[in-house]
Amino acid sequence: MPSPLKALCGALIAVLLAASPAFAEQSTVDDPAASADPVRVMPLGDSITQGGSIGGYRLDLGTKLRAAGRAVDFVGSLADGPGSMPDRNHEGHPGWTIAQVDASVVNWLRTYTPRTILLHIGTNDMYGSDPAGAPRRLSALVDKITAQAPGATVFVSTIIPIRFADSTVRGYNAAIVPLLRAKAAAGKKVHVVDMYPAVPISDLPDGIHPNAAGYAKMATVWFNALSSVPGSIGDPPAPGGACTATPSVTGTWNGGFQAEVTVANTTATPITGWTVQFTLPNGHSVSQIWGGAASGSVTVTNAPYNGSISPGASATFGFLASGPGAAAVGTATCAGA
Repeated sequence: MPSPLKALCGALIAVLLAASPAFAEQSTVDDPAASADPVRVMPLGDSITQGGSIGGYRLDLGTKLRAAGRAVDFVGSLADGPGSMPDRNHEGHPGWTIAQVDASVVNWLRTYTPRTILLHIGTNDMYGSDPAGAPRRLSALVDKITAQAPGATVFVSTIIPIRFADSTVRGYNAAIVPLLRAKAAAGKKVHVVDMYPAVPISDLPDGIHPNAAGYAKMATVWFNALSSVPGSIGDPPAPGGACTATPSVTGTWNGGFQAEVTVANTTATPITGWTVQFTLPNGHSVSQIWGGAASGSVTVTNAPYNGSISPGASATFGFLASGPGAAAVGTATCAGA
């Protein structure tokens, strides 16, 4: 007959063995998140945030963020978009007004604790019973968000056009901008994003909701806004030491310039891809690029044909930039894969 001590040890071993698969599964799930530490971003609004079966602006925005090497996790209680879309979570509620979002937002913020919030709301208020009161309601909603999540960065956009209510939309947008800027001036982490001019009415098949082209334009505006605020989508990829990027201006004209960037492999092993980041003068943006793919105006990834660089070799890409003032390209960093 086994002793009580042996019986106890045997029971403990049995418990540990039975639990070990769960421990192994938990480790597999947690380790990537711990290492990547993605920034939690909440797309917040109505059907324009939800985006129908194509995933709205969230589809292209996610693609741009991944191409830029940003570790971002869209969060929210809903999940929509094509099955192939890597990250489908959001808080875009079709048909909802500002007041309806206001009634639920505290619970969402507590549940999903976003670091960054993208708010496009007010469209359904424009043809409701009190469009004139919509700016006041938006102001109260933003105050509630910043009170509940004071550490979060809140990007609030003007709303895109409505074909049959354009003057109402313009009035709403004109009213909310100074309200939001006043909050920023008071120290709240609120940023105004001017979305209205980005989406033409021709990109609104039903007069309200964008098509794929319109959503892609919204994604570009969101991406540029996020990229302009340090920390809102994490830090840019650190230079990997595998490559260097040397820019040079090769031509100038009134209102723009042409530049070339040489990407050199400085290691003893091949690299299979690269990402270059640089800055442009205020007011300038990339209007055309070759030998790479641009995200926003400051991040370029290799083209399919020039991503692999042997030790000691180099590749180049070039671009055209437009804008006022002197031609210049800031210090460039390079991360290799």
